[in-house]
Amino acid sequence: MAEPASVDPPALPDPPAGRWERGWRAELGRLLEIVALVGLVVTQPLLDVLGRSPDFFLFHRADPAEILLLVALVTVVPTVAVALLGALSRLAGRTARAVTHTGLVGLLVAALAVQVGRHVTPLRGVPLLLVAVLAGAAGALAHRRWRAPGRVLRLAAAGPVAFVALFLLVSPTSAVVLPRGDGGAAGTAQGSAVHPPVVMLILDELPLVSLLGPDGQIDAGRYPHFAELAGASTWYRNSTGVSGWTPNALPAMLTGRYPAKPVAPHYSQYPDNIFTAFGGLYDIKAEESITRLCPPSRCEQPVTPEQGMGVLVRETGKLLGRVAGPTESTVDPEDSYREQTRAEAGLDAAEPVPADPKFRWDSLDDNQPARFTSFLAGLKPTARPTLHFLHLLMPHSPWAYLPSGARYDAPEDLPNDGAGWVDLARQRHLAQLGYTDRLIGETLRTLRASGLYDQALVVVTADHGVSFRPGAQGRGMDAIKAAAGEVAWVPTFVKEPRQQTGRVDDRNWEHVDLLPTVADEAGIRLPWRVDGRSARQAPRTDGTKHFYDRPGEPVTFAGGVPTPPPLPTPHPLVGTEVRAGPAAGSARVADLAAFTATDPDTGTLPALVWGDVPDGIPDGTLLAVAVNGRVGAVVAVVPADPGGRRFAALLADDKLFHAGTNTLDVYQVAADGALRRLTLS
Repeated sequence: MAEPASVDPPALPDPPAGRWERGWRAELGRLLEIVALVGLVVTQPLLDVLGRSPDFFLFHRADPAEILLLVALVTVVPTVAVALLGALSRLAGRTARAVTHTGLVGLLVAALAVQVGRHVTPLRGVPLLLVAVLAGAAGALAHRRWRAPGRVLRLAAAGPVAFVALFLLVSPTSAVVLPRGDGGAAGTAQGSAVHPPVVMLILDELPLVSLLGPDGQIDAGRYPHFAELAGASTWYRNSTGVSGWTPNALPAMLTGRYPAKPVAPHYSQYPDNIFTAFGGLYDIKAEESITRLCPPSRCEQPVTPEQGMGVLVRETGKLLGRVAGPTESTVDPEDSYREQTRAEAGLDAAEPVPADPKFRWDSLDDNQPARFTSFLAGLKPTARPTLHFLHLLMPHSPWAYLPSGARYDAPEDLPNDGAGWVDLARQRHLAQLGYTDRLIGETLRTLRASGLYDQALVVVTADHGVSFRPGAQGRGMDAIKAAAGEVAWVPTFVKEPRQQTGRVDDRNWEHVDLLPTVADEAGIRLPWRVDGRSARQAPRTDGTKHFYDRPGEPVTFAGGVPTPPPLPTPHPLVGTEVRAGPAAGSARVADLAAFTATDPDTGTLPALVWGDVPDGIPDGTLLAVAVNGRVGAVVAVVPADPGGRRFAALLADDKLFHAGTNTLDVYQVAADGALRRLTLS
């Protein structure tokens, strides 16, 4: 009799503990995958940009605790948000959970593909988005079908920890988070030298050529106070900065040494600087902006209020938008650097009103930069010699001031380069320079009123310039190669104590010469070797200039005072009165309502008019922009960009406006000069 066939015992049901363990492991694996992808999409690019930008934290007055909190937010919050979204899908069942996780992986891969595509392909905008969507779909499919992608992602989950470690321990910003040291040795007196008060005003992004007229002299008609300063000081006309980036340029000016390493502009990295050298013999009143070279032991804390976590989070969010977007964008934290006005800072108006009828300071004083107000308030004689120092971000972009001091609004996405836009950028720069000239006048007036002017050593200069050359706008190597005269050459004025008459010195001045010159004039012997040469020494025999786009990598070019580029000739219609004719076309204008209730005494005017036009108006068509029947600007319609077919016009003359309702008209200028009024909406 045959034996019965063996029968496997029935499978036992999976115990609940086993199912729970497998589910827990699956959720942990999904979490690690999300950690890895969010780390690559958000944490790494943000910490990379911020790690190379210690000036971002210095400008926003962030202390180490705030920086650490921001790092925690950048690292944890996006990951938690995405992971929580996936976890909630489990409520709809295992299948829904798996599908949701695969979808999140695909979205994050697509976001990563946008960033990679911007770096390795010429694609931008919609084409790049389409490629990224395909990459995301492929990534999701691969993750769904094979185990290897998931395993790789789980190993990559260690990435965010590495990104944070690099930020805190290796990046230039690490010196701001974990400062070491408290400055170098103090300078000593040069024999029985007298130590005069020292007043230093460092401006930012100011090319020498912007101040010059066709004759190569300061244009006294447009910049009377710079001309006044030049008329009573030594103007080093062949003066150049050593870098187009303030975190390199300013330390070179204040240490006397060329940039050698990409480090934070912080006292722990530059222990030997003007503040430590003068600290033994001088009181220090320093208002720095995007540097912190003066150690706490030498300087009073800044009087301007802390800006706090709110602005750090907001500006970091803007950075993420630029990093993650499919369009071209300069990922530059410097875009957030803007001087607070005294009204924004809550400072009371304490300065007397100047007797300058052309400048409504009595109604616009709230627009005065807050740190400039504090600087003026400290310009008083003292028993002990004092170094008064201010680095003012003027006329640095963002451009927001008319020469009168009135402010205007502008869209953040307005280009600075390209057809038409370079001319507008230069026009806005020159308008803000006109306002900066007013601030120079206020400084001179305050010095005279306080009795400091005659006895003080007064230094006014800028750290670098900027190019407005088409195709080479800015301060990078392209700009240096195309327009070194606009980027490197800066105005430098040194008024010695009791100096009454001006003179011009065309020696080869480089900004490493600033500290040794100021130290000699102040009777201080520097306790370290400098690369610069004091103006009391014989001039250099070599005219070569040294410029550092990157620390330790100098670019050289020949010296010589640059010739200013010609100012654009105003269109004949500018300043003329026009009458509104019949409408023949249309245009859309932003903030049109601002013209219906204008009050110049508030300090804000709708002086930048921008909008778009329909396709029926060809590129290059001239548009005349008039306020209250008088043409204030004539501009061309520029080729379409991501913002549309746009135009923008700066109405720099605030006398075009009056209180109450103002009439804005935009006219299409025909080839024969005829005007066709556009209907505005």
